[in-house]
Amino acid sequence: MKFTYGKQEKLKSKKSIEEIFEQGEAVSSYPFRLIFVKKEISENPKILAGVSVPKRKVNKAVYRSKIKRLMRESYRLNKYLFLDGITANYNMMLVYVAKEAQEMEILNVKMQKLAQKFQAKIANE
Repeated sequence: MKFTYGKQEKLKSKKSIEEIFEQGEAVSSYPFRLIFVKKEISENPKILAGVSVPKRKVNKAVYRSKIKRLMRESYRLNKYLFLDGITANYNMMLVYVAKEAQEMEILNVKMQKLAQKFQAKIANE
């Protein structure tokens, strides 16, 4: 499996992002919150993912950008856990809910826990 997070895997559509926040289901593993919605259309990448760090939580743009880079890297390394055994397609947003930056090792562990919770949630559907 390739550990990539290319352009075709990123969620960019404003309409899709609004749909996620309006109709999506959520799972959390502090400092992350994953909001996802099942897609009707079958596409090649099974998951389209986006990252977000609210301005209310992290005021300075420099820190928000750094956290987003770390989140993307953590997702890229643990993407296979999200894709493991899914049959449907999903749009998802990763939202950072902490007020301060965390170490990369902690983010990786939390991303793995988040993937487990995501798999458990979609298995119940």
